[in-house]
Amino acid sequence: MELLTDQGLRLDGRRPNELRNIKCKMGVYNQADGSAYIEQGNTKVLATVYGPHQPRGQARNRIHHDEALVNCQYSQAVFSAGERKNRPRGDRKSQEISIHIRQALVAAIRTELYPRSQLDIFVEVLQADGGNFCACVNAATLALVDAGVGMREYAVACSASLANGEVPLVDISHLEEMTGGPNLTVASLPISGQVALMEMSQRFHSDHLPKVLERALEGCKDIHRILDDTVRKHVEETGRASGWGQVDRAGIVL
Repeated sequence: MELLTDQGLRLDGRRPNELRNIKCKMGVYNQADGSAYIEQGNTKVLATVYGPHQPRGQARNRIHHDEALVNCQYSQAVFSAGERKNRPRGDRKSQEISIHIRQALVAAIRTELYPRSQLDIFVEVLQADGGNFCACVNAATLALVDAGVGMREYAVACSASLANGEVPLVDISHLEEMTGGPNLTVASLPISGQVALMEMSQRFHSDHLPKVLERALEGCKDIHRILDDTVRKHVEETGRASGWGQVDRAGIVL
């Protein structure tokens, strides 16, 4: 199936280098130390962060003396894909995605700041429409920032594919995943240009891989700007609500 029309548009009307509409919100769950909600197109994800805190249960046997122990759990709501999912968490695929999300986030978290501590990250897909892993990494990054966890920089993820055999596409939807060719998923640290994780659903020809990778990294940079704007607006709103930076009658900055 052709993923581009004669006018060069994708099945959902986007241009090849255009992201899906992204909406973000931080501090959506008061019981957690940090939380965030993100929508990338029709994919919706909630992320929560607990810690750093003292290790509990069996984690005490795995604690690190010079850095934090990072636990990550991915789950998918039973209603997320439009049909009931028998095992929303704990299956092999969910465990694999949990490991990949952890790998992407640990590259950005300054774990050395929290020795003998435990950091728990939970991400749940409320609605799935492609790019689940990417939305989870992006939501978890916002939740970590909301929790005040020290980070080197944002961890950002984006997917890319190839349309009509030669045109790279960014931010792949579920329909494009099902009807298109191989997909490339990249988690990166956009400021330093480091790649934390890269995964291909199928092999790319060596002639096509560089341009698909470049398109995915460009998408990461675009998403980074959106996440950073969300963080700045959240800090401003929190500051106004708490009275930070206001000047009293004596001219003292609070």
